[in-house]
Order: sequence, then structure tokens, then C-alpha cells
Amino acid sequence: MTTRAALQTKLEQGIDALGLQLPADAVTRLLDYLALLERWNAAYNLTAIRDPAEMVTRHLLDALAILPYVQGETLADLGTGPGLPGIPLAIAAPGRQVLLVDSNGKKVRFLREAIRALKLEGVRAVQSRVEDVEGQFDCITARAFASLADMLGWGGHLLAPQGIWLAMKGKAPDEELPGVPSAFEVRAIHTLAVPGLEAAERHLVVLGRAGC
Repeated sequence: MTTRAALQTKLEQGIDALGLQLPADAVTRLLDYLALLERWNAAYNLTAIRDPAEMVTRHLLDALAILPYVQGETLADLGTGPGLPGIPLAIAAPGRQVLLVDSNGKKVRFLREAIRALKLEGVRAVQSRVEDVEGQFDCITARAFASLADMLGWGGHLLAPQGIWLAMKGKAPDEELPGVPSAFEVRAIHTLAVPGLEAAERHLVVLGRAGC
């Protein structure tokens, strides 16, 4: 079994490799989140990844890799599952209003417990289909839960006029780009170097409203 100290070392090394400066209590809170996820996962099957060390890489560091691109006062994380990337981002950069959206009741119950246990201020979770969510957000994150066309078709109404949409993908989604609705435009595609993952395994597509 991997000890918490070993997980902390792996996480701190990864944060250093990403070049991030996080709040003093962020590492402790990220590990608390991971412990909670591991505990609930045994009963609720929230993620297919069981090994805590792999969770550090594939959940925490993967989420933190997009932190430099997050902007604005409000963020919606669509199809968040067990809170990814929304909860790590809320811990790493507190002060933003964060809405976690998922249609799965078990996952939303976990999210609400995580928000309570971790004392995540300004973070709330809703059980809903993306298309039924209301409001507008400065930043929207979505981690590979659908094609770019479907993501924007279901959730495009949530993006504020000057907002940005951060779509986390595995391999470069070249074949999805022609499907981006005309109301939106691709601003950039970044290859993310997630410590512990093979190069070119993660990409971030940055989108915004066309003409804004």
C-alpha cells in the first residue's frame, strides 16, 4: 500500500514539474480529497482508477495541468464525475465560484460530501443534465465527456460572452474540429505535459464565442 507520505512526495514533485505555486494548504487538501475519493470508490465505483499513486497522476496532476489557462470569477465543470478537474482547481485557486455538474446521483452525493468535508467555499454540486443547467460562466471545463460538437451543443449556452471553454482531451482531437458549431471558435490547442504520463497523451482545446 502506498503511504500518504509517498503520495505527498509524488504530488509535490508533479506540482514543481508543472511550475505551479499553490496555496500553503493545497497539497494537504488535495491528498484529503484523494483519500475521500479512494474511500468512496470502494463502494460507489466513482472512477476506474484504483491505485492512489495513479490517481495522483491521472486525476490530480492531470487537473492541475490546466490551471494556468483557467480565468474569470466563475467556473462550471461539466460532466465532472467525482469532481475532476473542478475540485483540484478549486483547491489550487480558491476564491472562484465553482459549479460541479453531473447527471449521476452517486457521484453528486460524493461531490456534496467532498465539498462539506474539505470545506470548499464557493463550490456547489448539482445533479443535472448539462443542457438543463442555467446561468453563464467565465470559464467552463469539461474533461473528455463528449465530442467538442456535443459539449458545445449541450452546454454552449453556459459560456459568458467573453468566457473561455477548456476542453480536456487525450490525443489531439483533429477529427472533432470540423464539428465545432459556427457560434464558437477554437482559440488554441495546447499539448499538456502531465508529469508521469506519456508525452502527447493530453491536449487542451481552448474555445470561445466566435467574434468575441
